[in-house]
Amino acid sequence: MSAVTSADPTQDPGRWEGLHRLLAHVEAEIEQVYASHRIAGVRPRFAYPMIRLAHTGPLTIKDLAGSLERSHSAMSQTVAAMRRQGLVETEPGDDARTRRVALTTRGRELVPFLEAEWRATEAAIAELDDQLPHALSAAVAELERALATRPMRDRILEHLDVPSGPADRRDRS
Repeated sequence: MSAVTSADPTQDPGRWEGLHRLLAHVEAEIEQVYASHRIAGVRPRFAYPMIRLAHTGPLTIKDLAGSLERSHSAMSQTVAAMRRQGLVETEPGDDARTRRVALTTRGRELVPFLEAEWRATEAAIAELDDQLPHALSAAVAELERALATRPMRDRILEHLDVPSGPADRRDRS
């Protein structure tokens, strides 16, 4: 194993770190709202799929992910976490490769609160957005437009300077 001789680029977290930290802080505060209402085992990321399932009825993980514009992998992990908390149940779908997700009684009972929290969070975000000299929602829309003209992948590849030598040194015998 060779020693790394470059400087650790993670020592200077960069421009995105503040956004990641802010999002984690907001999620933690939403969890505090749940705790203040004695709701245990529910994470903010559960609200979106639970509300959707309440309005659509059972969906496959693939269909649920598609309806929320999430990856199948991320939704599968979220569904597994919700199942562990007794919020959803899964059953085999039309074929052996699919699983249908449905709310449990506990999950259905929490939906009115989650919908109210969703609306309150949206109102709080709108209020915050209106207080900023440059609205975050406008900045996000501008970023989306810029990335539509030139994808992030292309931007990264333009700046990627990989040291010479094989990228994968595993034995391929």
